Amino acid sequence: MTEEECLRRFGLSPTAEQLEEVRAVLDAETQRERQGQGGGDTQVMRLCCFLLFRAGLLEDVPRIWRAKTSSMDADASIDLQLLCGAGLERTKRYLRELGSDEAEAAVRRLLTNEVSGELDGFSVDQYTASLEAYYDGDEG
Repeated sequence: MTEEECLRRFGLSPTAEQLEEVRAVLDAETQRERQGQGGGDTQVMRLCCFLLFRAGLLEDVPRIWRAKTSSMDADASIDLQLLCGAGLERTKRYLRELGSDEAEAAVRRLLTNEVSGELDGFSVDQYTASLEAYYDGDEG
């Protein structure tokens, strides 16, 4: 599935039922990317992460982190902010509560980016609007 096909299929506000399919697409692309950089489509991965970000479900945070860390290309393509659809503080708290090595790595990355100022002024609404504008431009 290409990015354009993904946009046509799910739009920018997928239904709860469609989110299951978005997760399946993201998992498949993540697995391909983990098997070999360039094996997965990082643009499709980024779009799927954005769609999950928009849903704001904390349960998707580890899945988005796995996608982001599947390769150097994916890490560059998938913004760290995409972990924070439920908000930065709630996301950090959730990751700390998970306590897994993966969750600890994700919260460390968030904290590092906070200290460096890269997350200054982060707002779910503003970030959503920015990516909606980006993808709306791609659709035309």
